[in-house]
Amino acid sequence: MKAKFKVFLTLLLAVGLLVACGGNDTDTDADGADEGTDVVAAASFAGDADELIATAGDNGAWIIIPTTDISVDEELVVSGTFHDQGDEANDVYRKLAAYDTDENQNITEQRTITTPRLVVKSENLYFKGGTLDGDVYVEADGFELDETAIITGDLVFANADVEASATITGTVEGETSVE
Repeated sequence: MKAKFKVFLTLLLAVGLLVACGGNDTDTDADGADEGTDVVAAASFAGDADELIATAGDNGAWIIIPTTDISVDEELVVSGTFHDQGDEANDVYRKLAAYDTDENQNITEQRTITTPRLVVKSENLYFKGGTLDGDVYVEADGFELDETAIITGDLVFANADVEASATITGTVEGETSVE
C-alpha cells in the first residue's frame, strides 16, 4: 500500500510542478521546441515498467515522463507518430523526459531507465535528462540525445542516413556505429 501511495504522491507532485511551470516560459531547446509548455498537452507519466512500455508505444503521448527509475526486462520500443505539444499542426516530434525541473526549468533530478535495448521507431525522438542503462538502436530519422542525457551501452543506427539525421550532444559510454 505504501508503494502505491508513493507513486500517487510522486505523480501528484510532478503534475503540480509541471502545471506550475508550464505555459509562461518562452525558452526553447536546441530543436526550437518550447520547453516551458510540455504540460499543456497530454503527457504519459510512467511509474513502472508496464506503464513505460505502454506510454512508449503507438497509443502513448508525444512526451514520455518516467516518475521514478524504471527497469524493463525486455526490449523497450518507442514507436508511433506524434507531434510537438500533441498538436497535429506542429512538427512530428516525441520527447523522453527522464528528469524533474524546478520553477526555472533547471533539472533537479534525473531518472534511470534500465533495459537491454531501447529501439527508436518514432521520428524526431528527443531524449533529455537521465540515463538509459542499456543499448540504443535507432531506426527513425531525427534522433537527438541532449547534452543532459547518458547512454551507458552502445548506440547503433540502422543506416547512414539515420545516423546523419541524428544530433548527439549527450554522453554515449559504449560504441557508436552504423549497422
